[in-house]
Amino acid sequence: MSDSKIELHSASKYFIAHGKQIAALQPVSLAVGEQDFVALVGPSGCGKSTVLNLMAGLLQPSSGHITYDGQQISGANRAVGYMTQKDTLLPWRTVADNIGIALELRARYVSRKECDARVAQMISLVGLSGFERHYPGELSGGMRKRVALARSLIYEPETLLMDEPFGALDAQLKLVLHDELLRLTRQRQMTVVFVTHDLGEAIALADRVVVFSGRPGRVKVIKDIPLGRDRDVFRIRFTETFCRLHEILWEELKDEVRKGTEA
Repeated sequence: MSDSKIELHSASKYFIAHGKQIAALQPVSLAVGEQDFVALVGPSGCGKSTVLNLMAGLLQPSSGHITYDGQQISGANRAVGYMTQKDTLLPWRTVADNIGIALELRARYVSRKECDARVAQMISLVGLSGFERHYPGELSGGMRKRVALARSLIYEPETLLMDEPFGALDAQLKLVLHDELLRLTRQRQMTVVFVTHDLGEAIALADRVVVFSGRPGRVKVIKDIPLGRDRDVFRIRFTETFCRLHEILWEELKDEVRKGTEA
């Protein structure tokens, strides 16, 4: 792993609900290297999304701290893009206008001409040429995800945080978008932290997989994924290495999932 881009230093998170303190995340220490692709897996409610929100600066830790490029995060982290499970596209705006909204919010720094050029480039990059003037309601689920991804990438964040972005899609479409995601993030030399419930998805995409325990979440194991950066996501699942990694990580994960169903 290269120099750390993001670090959690014994970071925990507690919430108050119905007058009681609820522990969502035990003290967690975790380093994400520059240009790493790290996947977080674990049972529902184990704090994976909380970790992303802490990295994004949308939540502050109850104890410990989080750093980005060595600087402590104390507010919204503007160096990251955040893609959630729901695409949150604005239904009254076209594909081009939805993608460009991030640049509109930075209008004082980006000219109209530059904005239009960057939107056009991004539309081509994610394979949506010809759909610039379409509205979200006229798009398939996969196309909407491409719009959401383009919107997250257009202002060129150094790091992309992704919270189960492809969870609602069918298996075939997921593979296509996995391939697109790896291509785009490698091309832009981005750091990625990717939350998923799908262990196979995590292994197929990541350089490292972090397995969390059930709530309150803690890091149970971190496993390097030696499948190379030029992996073929369409064929990788049939390799012996993939199957062995899946078996090893499932052994770590299955008891945590079982505990969750019994809770």
